[in-house]
Amino acid sequence: MTALLIDGKAAAAELRAKVAGEVKRLAATYGLSPGLAVVLAGDNPASEAYVASKKKMSVQSGLQSFDQRLPGSVSETELLALIARLNGDPAIHGILVQLPLPPHIDATKVIEAVDPNKDVDGFHPTNVGRLSLGLPSLVPCTPLGCLKLAKTVHPSLVGLEAVIVGRSNIVGRPLAQLLIGQSATVTVAHSKTRDISTVCRRADLVVAATGRPGLVRHDWIKPGATVIDVGINRVASEGGRYRIVGDVAFAEVCGVAGAITPVPGGVGPMTIACLLANTVKAACLLAGLPPPELL
Repeated sequence: MTALLIDGKAAAAELRAKVAGEVKRLAATYGLSPGLAVVLAGDNPASEAYVASKKKMSVQSGLQSFDQRLPGSVSETELLALIARLNGDPAIHGILVQLPLPPHIDATKVIEAVDPNKDVDGFHPTNVGRLSLGLPSLVPCTPLGCLKLAKTVHPSLVGLEAVIVGRSNIVGRPLAQLLIGQSATVTVAHSKTRDISTVCRRADLVVAATGRPGLVRHDWIKPGATVIDVGINRVASEGGRYRIVGDVAFAEVCGVAGAITPVPGGVGPMTIACLLANTVKAACLLAGLPPPELL
C-alpha cells in the first residue's frame, strides 16, 4: 500500500483564497478591515521565521498586519502593557503572542491578559472552556487545521476511532475536544500510556503531536488508517546541515497508512491559514456581524 498524500499546501491555499474574498467583501460592504497583531519577544530563529510567514500570508490575504517586535530583555510589565494597548485598539481584531516567550516572563499570565474576543490563537482560558463545553469559541489553529485535513479524507468523522499521541494544551487536548464535537471516539495517548503501539493500531485516525522525530512507526498503524503528523523537528543531516522531519517515520508508515500528511507541507500551512480565518471571524464578532463559514 502507498498512502495518499494529504496536500496541506493546497488545502491552505484554498482557505486563504476564501479569507481574501471575505476580507474584500467586509471592506466593500461594511468598511471593515480585519487587523492582526503578532507579538514577538526575543530573537528565536524559528519564531522569527514563523512570524515572517504569518505576516506574508496576512498581507497576501488582505489583512492589516501589525507586527510588534520586542527585545528579549523586555520586562513582563512592559509586555502586559503592550497587550493592554492592543486589546483597546479598534483597528486590531486578532492578537497572537508568539511562543516561547523569554524565560523571565510568565507565559500563562500573558495569554490570560489577551482579550478572549481577540485571542485568535484560542489559548485564553475562556476560549478553552467554551471549546470543552461545545460552545462557539475561537479555536487553536493547529488542531483546527488537523481537523480540516482529516476531513479531506473522512468528510464525516462520526463513529471514527481516533488516537491522538500527545496531550499538550496547544494541540492534543483541544484537538480531542474538536474530534469529540464531531462524534468521533477519542483516545489521548502520551508518554505514560501502556503498550502505546497497540492503542494506536486500533485507530482509524492517528494524530502525532509529541515533538519526537520518527516516534510513530509502521507497526503502530492499522492498514488503511489516516495519519496526521503535527511534528516539526530539526534533525542533523549530512554536511552539518539540518532537515525538517515529523513525529512519524514517514517512509515506512506510507507503506501501511491509507492517507498521510507530509512534513513539511502538511499541517504547517493549514495552521497559518486557520489563523487568518480566525482573525476574520474575530473581526466579524467584534463588529456584531455574523462570522462567515470559512472552515
